[in-house]
Amino acid sequence: MGRSRRTIPEELLLLALDPATGTTAQPQTLDLGLAGAQLVELSLAGRIVPDGDRIAVVVPRPTGDPTLDHALELLRRRGSPVRAAHWIGGPRLGLRQTYLAHLERCGMVTAVSGQVCGVLPTTRYQASDDCTNAAIKQRLDTAIRTGVPPDPRTAALAALAHAVGLGKHLYPGNEGRSSRSRLRDLIRYDPLGGMVAHAVMDVQNGLPAQQSRPAPAGSRGPAGRPAASGRSVASRVGAR
Repeated sequence: MGRSRRTIPEELLLLALDPATGTTAQPQTLDLGLAGAQLVELSLAGRIVPDGDRIAVVVPRPTGDPTLDHALELLRRRGSPVRAAHWIGGPRLGLRQTYLAHLERCGMVTAVSGQVCGVLPTTRYQASDDCTNAAIKQRLDTAIRTGVPPDPRTAALAALAHAVGLGKHLYPGNEGRSSRSRLRDLIRYDPLGGMVAHAVMDVQNGLPAQQSRPAPAGSRGPAGRPAASGRSVASRVGAR
């Protein structure tokens, strides 16, 4: 996977980074969102496919991204499709710090050491290129403002940003209320991103995986086509 394109987990973390404080918004839920973003990115890379409300590995070949490849290997070791909610809510805390270190190694953020109250050590993170962050936010702004169906990456990013509660960070106050509502509505433009975002919210709400929302029978995709069954997609890919 070339570095010319940022991954969805990277973009989600950059969206959450507060330039004023050097900290991330929604730190309690961001780990869940990053785990979900890994699933979406691996699906876009052709490594996994949805299998109902589960995730199945169909191509275990590494992507070249170390953080994604670690997730792919963990999924492969399961040996059978895993429920998205089980994966997202699994004991893999610390993804936020893992990705902050990853972004620092890639030169996307700079770590700045400091102290709280002159005693406790702390680390703040500043985006190395404000234009990059602005471009990510602009994609969401454009989708919200124009109503034109966004590309799958932008739709998935919007769904995950809503799922982890970044709406109030990105579009604060009463003046941002309509934008937050439209951000939530973008979830319908990417079925996998929507499924993963709902799994993130289910884990936050403490719902068991078996209560995760299945795709409604006869539901239709953004272009008016019937939504494909995840199980049928997995079967087709596995049969190739």
